[in-house]
Amino acid sequence: MLTYKQSGVDIDEGNRAVDLIKGKIKSTYDNNVIGDLGNFSGLYSLKEFVGMEEPVLLSSTDGVGTKLRLAQMMDKHDTVGIDLVAMCVNDLICQGAKPLFFLDYIATGKLVAENIDQIVGGIVDGCKMAGCALIGGETAEMPGMYADDDYDLAGFSVGIADKTKIVSGQNVKAGDVLIGISSSGVHSNGYSFIRKIFLDTYNYKLDQYIEELAMTLGEALLTPTKIYVKLVLDLLKQYDIKSIAHITGGGVIENIPRVIPKGLGIDINKNSWEKPAIFKLIESFNAIDERELHKSFNMGIGLVMIVEKDKAEEVVNFINNREEEINIDEKYNDLLKDRAYIIGEVVDTHDGVNLC
Repeated sequence: MLTYKQSGVDIDEGNRAVDLIKGKIKSTYDNNVIGDLGNFSGLYSLKEFVGMEEPVLLSSTDGVGTKLRLAQMMDKHDTVGIDLVAMCVNDLICQGAKPLFFLDYIATGKLVAENIDQIVGGIVDGCKMAGCALIGGETAEMPGMYADDDYDLAGFSVGIADKTKIVSGQNVKAGDVLIGISSSGVHSNGYSFIRKIFLDTYNYKLDQYIEELAMTLGEALLTPTKIYVKLVLDLLKQYDIKSIAHITGGGVIENIPRVIPKGLGIDINKNSWEKPAIFKLIESFNAIDERELHKSFNMGIGLVMIVEKDKAEEVVNFINNREEEINIDEKYNDLLKDRAYIIGEVVDTHDGVNLC
């Protein structure tokens, strides 16, 4: 008799994966989560937010891109879940939304329970950094669609904000100041270019120790994306943050113009912040145009906020003196440390972004 397993789909292995991850998932639950694992949908109560003048739900979906290829090549899957959460919740926070819950989708050619456990473990860590609950997910074993060792990830997050307090960027004006918040490295964009540079052009190996990085190339490239949620929520309680941009694909060149009114432009002092070692190494090759670098990578700035000029120094000092404690593995402590810089200003003499 034919069985489903003979076609390449192992339901028992899927059940074993669920047994491995269910405790981790429940560790993200807050008092608003209704029900338990196994429901056909995730339930989340909004009763806590009845005091909002006009509550609005905001949603975001994203993936990790070809950074996953490096994780698969290294057989190291415990950090890409953090990237998945970061790519979604960092977008939500750009409009001042508090992330409420997260859902994930994992598609693979051959389901290996231990790999799923690593991936979901990272998602759980990311949810804890963002202060949201992991209330649902789907793992699809798809032989014939993916090679056995291949997988892809998609994430979905929903947040909430009071409509009267949504960060819109509409009040940004010439003379306002840009504050850049440090990235942890490449984050989750530009990895096709990264592979072209390091693996194809300069023949580096992922397990090669690089003195300038103080670690192997693979370790540096798999450094998780920083999650800025709790920092921004703390700032919004005390300061008028006019606009926020998550620096993803397109870098500062393309992402900042998305959050300022038409007719305005940006002057950025490209030497005003400390670049991570991975970007210094790329610059040392002298093979990529400066503007192309800032359009392809975050170059050390993962989030940009726009504030009134007379508040800029105060906001920078607040960020640089702030400490954050989250109950996660201490190996991620560096992800909780933020460094802020005044990196430029809004102008009305040109549009787009000018690197000075």
